[in-house]
Amino acid sequence: MVMKLLLVDDEPQARVKLRRFLAEMAEVEVIGEAGDGLEALALLQQTPADAVLLDIQMPRMNGLEAAAAMPAGTLVAFTTAFDEFAVKAFELNAVDYLLKPVIRERLQACIDKLQRQLAPAAREQQRQGLLSALHGLQPLAGGSGSTGDAGNGRGGFWMVLHRGALQRVALAEVEVLEAEDNYVWLHTPAQSWLDRGTLAALLAHVAAGPMFVRVHRSFAVNPRRIARIEPLARGDAQISTESGRVVPVSRRFRDALLASLGR
Repeated sequence: MVMKLLLVDDEPQARVKLRRFLAEMAEVEVIGEAGDGLEALALLQQTPADAVLLDIQMPRMNGLEAAAAMPAGTLVAFTTAFDEFAVKAFELNAVDYLLKPVIRERLQACIDKLQRQLAPAAREQQRQGLLSALHGLQPLAGGSGSTGDAGNGRGGFWMVLHRGALQRVALAEVEVLEAEDNYVWLHTPAQSWLDRGTLAALLAHVAAGPMFVRVHRSFAVNPRRIARIEPLARGDAQISTESGRVVPVSRRFRDALLASLGR
């Protein structure tokens, strides 16, 4: 079976080199090239591919974000020059990864792995593993390839598994985090998203945690989204967010909330 392959890399010379190697492999047909994730997704809408060789570090939309948005059934192998954190994360979940500079023999081994994954059952297993790995790399920044900038309140995108795919939720838009057993609700003014994990784990994240302050055993809020704080009896209080959501504040967490507001 001839495998239809899309090349995605922001370096034209890297794509030229890959094309030269792939031209020697009769089992591969290169259907197109893209210079970033957004261009790749547009091409896949027009011409479906069996697999994608996907660079990680790219402008506008990096390879991690692009992989999260790929059509179901599209196999992914990553290429990277230095993103060691991504290599470790995907080693057991991506079909394969190639370290740059790519050599012919290593590319052939990668193509062989992709070929073995073309069966529908194998594709679905790989897709679920990839989604799990992507979900673990939190948060993703919009097109910068970094982990976000929580310190200035902009943050990145938290990836939420939703209906079999990954949904990007802008952390800056999240007003309230609400714990529910081993899940966390991310409440934005427009919609609420349920994510697997604990509130403590999310708040402990080096990039996401600084954006929120815990106000209750089951709640944390984005201080920039608070519209009103109303004192209640026995030192408790309640918060109203900009969208009108009401959140309880327990006495235990009151001082931390006031400190986050500079009071």
